[in-house]
Amino acid sequence: LFRSQVVNFVQAAHCLEPLLQAVSLVKMFRQKISQMSAMAASMAGRRFTSKAMATAAFAAGAGAFTYSAMQKQQSIIRCDDSALQAKYDKYWPRKIMILFGPAGAGKGTQGEKIVKELGIPQLSTGDMLREAVSQGTEVGKKAKAVMESGGLVGDDILIAMIAERVQSEDCKSGFILDGMPRTLVQAKAVDELLAKNGEFVSLVMAFDVPYEVLEERICGRWMHKGSGRSYHVKFAPPKSMKLGADGKPIPETMKDDETGELLYRRADDNEAALKKRMDSYYGATLPVLDHYKGRGIVRVVNANQHIDKVWDDVKAKLVNK
Repeated sequence: LFRSQVVNFVQAAHCLEPLLQAVSLVKMFRQKISQMSAMAASMAGRRFTSKAMATAAFAAGAGAFTYSAMQKQQSIIRCDDSALQAKYDKYWPRKIMILFGPAGAGKGTQGEKIVKELGIPQLSTGDMLREAVSQGTEVGKKAKAVMESGGLVGDDILIAMIAERVQSEDCKSGFILDGMPRTLVQAKAVDELLAKNGEFVSLVMAFDVPYEVLEERICGRWMHKGSGRSYHVKFAPPKSMKLGADGKPIPETMKDDETGELLYRRADDNEAALKKRMDSYYGATLPVLDHYKGRGIVRVVNANQHIDKVWDDVKAKLVNK
C-alpha cells in the first residue's frame, strides 16, 4: 500500500511539473510588464534621453526574454500555435487512455473519432502484434515464434510490445490502448510500465451495451482484412451487398467500399462464441474497470444509442473537468 501511495504521489508531481513551470513563467512575465508600465508612466510627458531609452530597451529585452522562455515552454508541451494551445487547454493532461468494453460495443468506431479529435494513435494489441512481426523487431520475433508454435502470446510479450510502441514519435502527446488490458494482472503490469516514466492512465472510457444488442451487432458484422474496416448487414452494409431468398446477405456480394475486396466474417462472430467471450469478459475483464474506478478516471458512455449521439457523449467526457 505504501509503495502504491508513493507511486501515485510521484505520478501526480510529474503531471503537475509543466503546469508549475508555466505558472512561474507567467509570474515573471507579469513582473516585467509591471516594470515596463511603471517606467512608461514615469517618462510620460518627458523627452526621451539616451539613458531613458536604454532603460526602456533593457526592460523590453527582459520582457522579450521572458516571453521567449514561455514560448519554449509551450513548445515542450506541444502547443506551438493557438489551435494546439486551445486543444491542450481543453484536454490536458497528456492523454493515456484505455477504451473499455466488450466486443461489439463500438470501441473501434469511436476510437477512430478520438484519434482525429486528439491527434494521438489508437494502439490495438492485434495491430501492434502484426506490425512488430512484420518489422522483425525483437518483440515481434518472440511473438512470431509463439504464434507459429500454436501458443498464445503471453503478458510479458504484450507489455514489452507496448513499451516498444509508445516510444514512437506519434505517442509524444499520448496514446489510446484498445484491447489491453483485459485482465487485472495486465492492468497492473501496464501501471508499472507507465510508472517507470512517472506516468499513469489518465482516462478509461467505458462503453456500456446490453447483451442482446451486442448479439445483434456481432452476429451481423463483416470485416475487411486489409484495413480492419467493419460493416454490418443492418446498421452499416457495404454498397455492394445483395440479399438472397432467405433474406441473408450473399457472401460473394459483400465487398469493401473502398477496395472492392471481399469481406469476411470472424469465426467467433456467432452466438455460441459470443457467450464464451462474454463469460470471460465478466469474469476476467470487468475487474479491470473496478481497478481504475477508485482513481476517479472512469467515464461510462451509453453505447446503446445512435452512433452520432455516442460520439457526442464521448467527446463531452474527453474534456477536462
